[in-house]
Amino acid sequence: MTTTFRYAATCPKSVEPLLAAELRALGLAEVRETRAAVTFTGPLEAGYRACLWSRLASRVLLNLTEFPAATAEELYAGVAAVPWEGHLAPDGTLAIDVVGTTSGLTHTRFAAQKAKDAIVDRLRELTGERPSVDFERPDVRVNIRLAREGALLSIDLSGTPLHERGYRTPGEQAEAPLKENLAAAVLVRAGWPEVAATGGTLVDPMCGSGTLLVEGALMAADSAPGLMREHWGFSGWLGHDAEVWHALLDEADDRAEAGRTRLGLIAGYDADARAIELARACAKRAGLGGAITLRQRELTELTAPEGALPGLVVTNPPYGVRLGEAEALAPLYATFGERLLAEFDGWRAAVLTNDETLARATGLRSTSAHTLYNGTIEAKLYRFEVSRGQTRAEVRRAPEARSAGAQMLANRLRKNLRHLGKWARREDVTSYRVYDADLPEYAVAVDLYEGVGAHAGRRFAHVAEYAPPPEIEAAVAEARLAEAVEVIADVLEVAPGDVAVKVRRRQRGSSQYEKLASRGEFVEVAEDGLRFEVNLHDYLDTGLFLDHRPARAMVREMAEGVRFLNLFAYTGAASVYAAAGGAVAINTVDLSETYLEWARRNMALNDLDELKGVRYFATDATRWLAEERRRVESGLADPYGLVFCDPPTYSSSKKMTERTFDVQRDHVRLIDDAAALLGAEGVLIFSTNLRTFKLDDEALAHLVVEDITPATIPPDFARTSRIHQCFLVRKG
Repeated sequence: MTTTFRYAATCPKSVEPLLAAELRALGLAEVRETRAAVTFTGPLEAGYRACLWSRLASRVLLNLTEFPAATAEELYAGVAAVPWEGHLAPDGTLAIDVVGTTSGLTHTRFAAQKAKDAIVDRLRELTGERPSVDFERPDVRVNIRLAREGALLSIDLSGTPLHERGYRTPGEQAEAPLKENLAAAVLVRAGWPEVAATGGTLVDPMCGSGTLLVEGALMAADSAPGLMREHWGFSGWLGHDAEVWHALLDEADDRAEAGRTRLGLIAGYDADARAIELARACAKRAGLGGAITLRQRELTELTAPEGALPGLVVTNPPYGVRLGEAEALAPLYATFGERLLAEFDGWRAAVLTNDETLARATGLRSTSAHTLYNGTIEAKLYRFEVSRGQTRAEVRRAPEARSAGAQMLANRLRKNLRHLGKWARREDVTSYRVYDADLPEYAVAVDLYEGVGAHAGRRFAHVAEYAPPPEIEAAVAEARLAEAVEVIADVLEVAPGDVAVKVRRRQRGSSQYEKLASRGEFVEVAEDGLRFEVNLHDYLDTGLFLDHRPARAMVREMAEGVRFLNLFAYTGAASVYAAAGGAVAINTVDLSETYLEWARRNMALNDLDELKGVRYFATDATRWLAEERRRVESGLADPYGLVFCDPPTYSSSKKMTERTFDVQRDHVRLIDDAAALLGAEGVLIFSTNLRTFKLDDEALAHLVVEDITPATIPPDFARTSRIHQCFLVRKG
């Protein structure tokens, strides 16, 4: 007589109805939805089938018994009453997972220990041997769910979570990846099974490590998601029926072999080359290396694959969880919507995001929105029917529909643009600040960049929001920023995808240098006849400090025929100016090899990379400076005619000799060491962006120090004249 078991398949919240439908489609009986799980009944083959074929479940649990467990004594007695000799070999291994609590069991680790003692004691009394604990790959994994003063005890047939299919190795993932079963839920909600059945195409334009693509291909190929797994929770269980299991594997192998011959076109793109490499590795392990097309491609270059049948465009783009992050991503979503309208007429589309404003930023009307949980983050899957009949005008507010504040912002931007535009054209300035918190309600700094070279004809805007005061509600601040971004793009005539938005807060330690994103998009701009790369999205700063424009011009004027040193060089803009001015030797020093490589590219842009005497040092600038002072004072190195020093306000790094640098605390030693490098007529240009900076005149009395700040503040920063302080330093 065949034994009928009760099972529970666990899943992420909100996936329960999808999982229930999936289990019914597998032919399982008495399927019932519960919170974060679906129960069903059947023989052992039913549990095995759910393990092998469920794309949505997290685990499959075979229920053994229920019993009272209000206290530790009741838990021990209930567990000990189970005939463990029929489940676990005396010299086997086990692990116990406990979830929930009862009145007398409030600590899951304690409850797990009591349950383990009960199992071990029973087997030792019966056989004289005892099993041991193995948390990684036990012969039997026991699951105990505590609730309502009772316990439900189960064998975990899956062992490790079912989302671990086997095609992605631990640690091998792009940033913020989807778990495989959540990716499957996204595809089911987006209607991919129906699209795949008609031979439609699947495209993910921001594919990361390719999880949506691999899961989509497995669905379309009728390939069981568990076929690649090497280990199961039932492998060492004494109740395991190998004959039943292998029959299911044989059936799944046959279906996968037949299904993969019917696969349609599946394509993924990402701007990050490393992500594409990961996606290729995952697809290859899944046996889909030749079935999924993967290319490195910017979102702005997204097109429908040549010859593709209309299908589904689905993606899990970045989305923010802190104030300001969502607004910073709005241009990305806007670009996504624009490319859909331009290239995917008649297709379906779906995007997973936690913010409705980002979904609206696509410019498309969603046909439905389904809640899904990405870990603890509540997100929604927005679905669209793409039609060129839709336009962004349908969802973007017309100027006359904007709030009074937004109209005031638009008027101020136009006024500034007219005034500064005349100056910029006269001085051949193509990148400048057009707005800096002129209106208190819109506390943002807006810089306009006009591209040259490959980016000629394109305008870009960099919007930095100053952190709102705590008394401003988060929702109000977010709404104002979203409104401001829309106005800025409109007035400055910048495509939404070319607006970069960031939130500026006081940065401590190395955080001021950390990457914010990984788009890797560099834009070429011009300044004073020279060319530079800027990166508007990936870092807090863009790579070119616009307020230092006059100071850089000063470097160029003073550089002819001298040895030049650039300390805390960042992306080397001052070094480019020195080279253009005729410096005979240039040393560029910065802790970051990334920024020094950027500096080398800036040199190459201006055909200055072949100059002799140009050297780069990736090291702690303060340590290098102290060592260079000893070399110069001992006659081992020549003095410098010009030194440019623009240190950070504060920095910390394991690579630094003293671990921290504070410009107010350390400026005397820094200036003293730098001035010691100067020849008789040498000059040090020292600049700092610390607005509260106070030069220690007494400690530096042995030097000639001249405050030249007013002469180094350009017209576009006149409203914020404390943007930096700048000094000329000479030997006394």
